[in-house]
Amino acid sequence: MNISLFDLIIRWLGGVLAYLILGILLYGIWRGTQRQAGRTTGLNGGWLRSPWFFLASALLFFGVCYFGWIPLRWTVSPQMRVWALVIGSLLYFPGMLFALWGRLALGKNYFVSTGFGAQLFEGHQLVTSGPFAIVRNPMYSGFIVAAIGALLIYSTWMTLIFACFSPLTSLRARREEVALSAEFGEQWTQYSKRVPAFFPRLKR
Repeated sequence: MNISLFDLIIRWLGGVLAYLILGILLYGIWRGTQRQAGRTTGLNGGWLRSPWFFLASALLFFGVCYFGWIPLRWTVSPQMRVWALVIGSLLYFPGMLFALWGRLALGKNYFVSTGFGAQLFEGHQLVTSGPFAIVRNPMYSGFIVAAIGALLIYSTWMTLIFACFSPLTSLRARREEVALSAEFGEQWTQYSKRVPAFFPRLKR
């Protein structure tokens, strides 16, 4: 197959998947704003439901995407480009699909959080099945792996920024886990002992 065509197909499929997952996430956030708020950690959870918060977040996100979509100035041979596309695809697509699996497994329990605060819902349920039986934070794990894959596929400043900053999602995970620990007590303690935070254990 022509390298340019292979490159185009991978980029196009990656873009379609990214927009699909973004739409599902935004829909889940919108549904979450309709539910009664529960336990909150960090800053007052009211701002997580503020239209101004979502407007500012959207402007920042899409601004970084738009202005950062500049190719990195590195030159590789055609063979290296093929390897970058193959390895990138093996990271990006499974990572994004694992994150999507996590989002779907959360169902109505999904909501937005930040490194400064997290909020549960009234009647929140602790999800421990599906991808949550493998790791406690499958969405973040998936996005971290996908960010590295995206850097290899697209090689832009935006993907480099996302790859560098994706590990900071551990701060968001920590906020969420504090709320879950306070809400579910011993059930959460036993679950967190049994299941690793981000990456599966090779041995049980």
